[in-house]
Amino acid sequence: MQSIRLLSGIGDKGPACMQLTVDNRIWLLDCGFGPEANAQFDPAWLEGAEAVFITHDHVDHIGGASHAVEAGLPIYATAQTAKALPPAANVRPLPEQGQTSIDGVTLTTGRNGHAMGGVWFHFDLGEGLFYSGDWSEESDWFTFDVPPPAATAILDCSYHLDDVPQSDRFEALNALLDRVEGQVLLPVPPSGRAGEMALHLVLRYGCESVMLDPECRDTLRAALNSGAVSADAQKIAPLLDRGPMEEARFLICDTPNADGGAAWGYVRAWHGSGRLGRDAHVVFTGHMTAHARGICNVPGGYFQRWNVHPPLRDQVKMLNHLGAKRFAPAFCIQPEDYLIEGLDAEVFFHDRVRL
Repeated sequence: MQSIRLLSGIGDKGPACMQLTVDNRIWLLDCGFGPEANAQFDPAWLEGAEAVFITHDHVDHIGGASHAVEAGLPIYATAQTAKALPPAANVRPLPEQGQTSIDGVTLTTGRNGHAMGGVWFHFDLGEGLFYSGDWSEESDWFTFDVPPPAATAILDCSYHLDDVPQSDRFEALNALLDRVEGQVLLPVPPSGRAGEMALHLVLRYGCESVMLDPECRDTLRAALNSGAVSADAQKIAPLLDRGPMEEARFLICDTPNADGGAAWGYVRAWHGSGRLGRDAHVVFTGHMTAHARGICNVPGGYFQRWNVHPPLRDQVKMLNHLGAKRFAPAFCIQPEDYLIEGLDAEVFFHDRVRL
């Protein structure tokens, strides 16, 4: 029997973990933790599993990998994603673009437009199984590869039915940044929005206005050297040699919810000195945990979305491209809303679905 089951990541923005059964073998697709602190990876999900496949290195897709390593399971991931795994990981490398034969099953991978080394999966099972992980077709930094057709799809629907395109997001962010005075902290995941945001700010405000914390700087230096990002990405190269961050107006820092790293350091310092909300501001642009929401509830905290997941129009376009007969809307709170959208594909939730 060949089937897919959603263990986690359906009905909430929670840990990604899907169970793929191929005859008598069980494979897990992603093994996430969070993004909320109480959204744990359940080690029971590994029961009977023979291998784990990870789409990219963001915590809600890779955060439970230590359990897979402890269990001695092989982990299939790209070279870039594998850098985030524990040293003892039994890594089986996947190409960012290409095909890999695993126990007689052809796995096609393509770049997901969302993270450094991030990929989508297409398994040649039944009439095709497509698992997007997180993906975006709107990035000026990352590349997105178009997948082959698949009758069954698990799609990133993190933005639910929101259909605002990135161009409108840019206008709103620009208006906010032009309105506030003083320094602006932009907390980001280094392998995700950091490069995109740096490129946008450099093109609009100039290199002298933008600084990267060491974590983002190292990650973006590796990105430019990899040749895996857009040609325009080289325009941020001067940022890699800049000095102290206090000299810049825009500070791009790890972590995305300002609950660690340089971002948390700035928030604490600005709040303690009374600068937060006066001449120092924090703008969150992605999914916010309780920690980030707390910062947004005080003067100087803002939220302005930057698309790193597909709006509704791209979700529908993907389903039509795949020719999907059935799909699971993953990583959104109310997947049942897709039942009333008049989509051609049948919607499934927690049930095991035959391929």
